[in-house]
Amino acid sequence: MKREYCTQMEAARKGIITPELKKVASKENRRIEEVLPLVAEGKIVIPANINHKCLDANGVGSMLKTKINVNLGISRDCKDYDIEMKKVMQAVELGAESIMDLSSHGDTTTFRRKLCKECPAMIGTVPIYDSVIHFKRDLKELTAKDFLDVIRLHGEDGVDFVTLHCGITRKTIEQIRSGSRKMNIVSRGGSLVFAWMSMTGEENPFYEYYDEILEICREYDMTISLGDACRPGCLADATDGVQIEELIKLGELTERAWKRDVQVMVEGPGHVPMDQIAANMKIQQTICKGAPFYVLGPLVTDIAPGYDHITSAIGGAIAAWSGAAFLCYVTPAEHLALPNVDDVRQGIIASKIAAHSADIAKGIPGAREQDDRMANARRALDWDAQWTEALDPTTAKAIRDSRLPEDDHSDTCSMCGKFCAVRSMNKALAGEVIDIL
Repeated sequence: MKREYCTQMEAARKGIITPELKKVASKENRRIEEVLPLVAEGKIVIPANINHKCLDANGVGSMLKTKINVNLGISRDCKDYDIEMKKVMQAVELGAESIMDLSSHGDTTTFRRKLCKECPAMIGTVPIYDSVIHFKRDLKELTAKDFLDVIRLHGEDGVDFVTLHCGITRKTIEQIRSGSRKMNIVSRGGSLVFAWMSMTGEENPFYEYYDEILEICREYDMTISLGDACRPGCLADATDGVQIEELIKLGELTERAWKRDVQVMVEGPGHVPMDQIAANMKIQQTICKGAPFYVLGPLVTDIAPGYDHITSAIGGAIAAWSGAAFLCYVTPAEHLALPNVDDVRQGIIASKIAAHSADIAKGIPGAREQDDRMANARRALDWDAQWTEALDPTTAKAIRDSRLPEDDHSDTCSMCGKFCAVRSMNKALAGEVIDIL
């Protein structure tokens, strides 16, 4: 039976309550009547390709719980598909709402189709990466039609959102060549578009053929994630003219997509000092009319290789509190290597801490309930209940079990032993003797 709508946005504008919208409202503890108009306006997106049959739908919007994305994929130097699928399943188990397949080597089609067939999280891709691999031709040999054909292929396979670097144009080439930036372009997709334009002399195909791309995305209800090719790659480049000019273009492209009922997210920085993060979120919300903001980090310092999951969690918490809707995780391997399974785990937990902290600060309904249950468990010195509420119970339990106190370890830890403040207060308030020695 033919659907009455093509996209989640079109359905909402027609007043049709889709199964995906109903699920999102339920997950967010919101009334359907609250969510429906926000989807219609583009302030909430529900990335849900019609061909992703096993999807457990989620909504992305600043008024909802902050979502996190996990980047994965095969590279020429790390090409074990089984390990990548292990990362995928770990990410889903840890509560990641989205997986981005950034594969740049090998049989990308088989891996992508396996993801869309088996993974319930939202699936995202960057089609320009896959174009070189799919056609087995180097960048200069590809045509605008080739890029569009790969976008369609990803839509057919079930990809829920595609990152497209539509906002840079030939004018950007001159801006970058002027030498005003320390790090030029650090977006991998953005650099490929820049290189293609430089080598061919043609306009950015994702900008020039944007209307055709919108029709493809409308057909499969594939959300566009407008990539920030000019995101700052170091603190010195944050909030500069190149970044802001691209953002203005992304705001225009957002409105063009909405006219076709195509859902849009807008990607953001990057490396940004703490004192500029809130302003960046406000500028995006204004220019892009409230379209959900999807940020990488932001990383608040440039000097912590090996610990960038921490620098990004600091920035991500501030960004989400200030209006970002979607955090792309960063792992300890950022700037250094393809992340391994443990790196992925650390990146996810750091990002989830940032997202949850922001949700509490934003007053998201129910966000603090888990924290209150943890406080109750700690007051009762109920270790099993604490594992239930912990974001990463495996790590928490392993740390405690590796360093148990010699005596009475049912209610204390090896940090304080019988000097434990909680134990002393419980006994004092119960009128019991507080035995220390």
